[in-house]
Amino acid sequence: MNKREEFIKSEGTAFPGKTYVEELLMPVFNDQRDYLFPVMFDIHRAHVVMLEEQNIIKTDEAREMLRGINKVAKTDSSQLLYQPQFEDLFFMMEARIGEEIGLDLAGKIHIGRSRNDMGVAMYRLVLREHLLELLQSAYRLSDCLLEQAEHHTETYITGYTHTQPAQPTTLGHYLLAIYDVLQRDIKRLWSAYEIVNQSPLGAAALTTTGFPISRTRTCELLGFDKIIENSYDAIGGADYLLETSSALMTCMVNTGRWIQDFLQHVTREFGSFYVADPYVQVSSIMPQKRNPVSIEHSRSIASSAYGDAQAAMNMIHNTPFGDIVDTEDDLQPHLYRAFMKANRVMKLMYAVIMTLKVNKEHTKKMAHKSSVTITELADTLARDNGISFRKAHSIASFISKKTIRDKKELYEWKIAEINEMISGFVGVALSEQEWKKIISPEYFVEIRSIQGGPSPKEVVRMIGERKLKLGIQMKDYESLVEKLNACRNKLVGYSI
Repeated sequence: MNKREEFIKSEGTAFPGKTYVEELLMPVFNDQRDYLFPVMFDIHRAHVVMLEEQNIIKTDEAREMLRGINKVAKTDSSQLLYQPQFEDLFFMMEARIGEEIGLDLAGKIHIGRSRNDMGVAMYRLVLREHLLELLQSAYRLSDCLLEQAEHHTETYITGYTHTQPAQPTTLGHYLLAIYDVLQRDIKRLWSAYEIVNQSPLGAAALTTTGFPISRTRTCELLGFDKIIENSYDAIGGADYLLETSSALMTCMVNTGRWIQDFLQHVTREFGSFYVADPYVQVSSIMPQKRNPVSIEHSRSIASSAYGDAQAAMNMIHNTPFGDIVDTEDDLQPHLYRAFMKANRVMKLMYAVIMTLKVNKEHTKKMAHKSSVTITELADTLARDNGISFRKAHSIASFISKKTIRDKKELYEWKIAEINEMISGFVGVALSEQEWKKIISPEYFVEIRSIQGGPSPKEVVRMIGERKLKLGIQMKDYESLVEKLNACRNKLVGYSI
């Protein structure tokens, strides 16, 4: 027997072949079991209730169907294993229900629907839960950022542009910037939620059904906001996956950027942040090391979440507009993993930020260095002495370059030396008091009280507004979750 004959003998001559079972059907079954089991039964329940209300099935039939559905739904799904006589989890559970209530009655449950609309509905229900869980973590991190920002409205730090010391600001101002980006990420996640939380049920394969079903009723029973009206769109559209992937990817890229900043601030050379002991590891050979592994892992996991979400997006690219496996069982776990990883990032960074210690004296000392207040010299000359800003900028540039060349800091210059340099450009002399203000990070920050600036008063105002808005948003979120939970509890306990 040659290799080909041996292979055919081991594979079998009828569907499914051994390789197809091992490399496709079994992994898909396991994913369905792990992710889709509860929502599958919710859809069964909603469909049966609707069929009874529409007089498509008899009341006693519906009652018996729900009894069988509810009993099989109590199965310990973790113990389920692939069985070759069933193509997938759906058919296995249909057979289990048939064992409880009879195959004919179990078969009636499938009136007026297809695995197509049922599958899309399952995916949407699971993604809805993942979106809500990530939103909860994002709101929790948001609250933490505001709390820390409130503690650090007068914690002076150096702001950076192009990775170089730029101007003084405050940690509160910086954390508030991170907060605002996160709110836009949250808004994008809500946009994805709005598109995800729509019901495809009743579309059947793609053209609806000849049975007088009610699409709006199953939509209502499952807590969807509305139906996807065009039945072809309900099955063929995949933009709910694209919207979700895009929101996740953007969130993780934004998060990864400030996580990278944190890793710089916790270095011994920077020494700005001190990560609490529960979130650092000591080297196995270098006892002086405090490795900020919680932040490192967060950066890595954020990139991994991005990668999984991008994989889902790539799998949809150039696929036909219609029911196609590319958008189904092979794709969905990528998004589920992306959500789980994104949640891990949010929770890890919440723990790090909530317990973070800041070396205020050190950051303030650093904000006096690298000529980062020199912009205020140009501003003072232009604002208080009527010099054009371009000339004032030239004067400030000359002084900053000489400061660097002479390996000095601005505060090391005497006022007479500064005025001598200024006199080479214009006939203006600064007072000692003016120079002290110019080299002061505190003054630099305080005077920048324009809307959105780092002035402590302005930052306090922004924090107050954001706390109020966040409180309302979190209450709205909790109300929505309670509504969905109540909706599901009602469905699970539905009696006819």
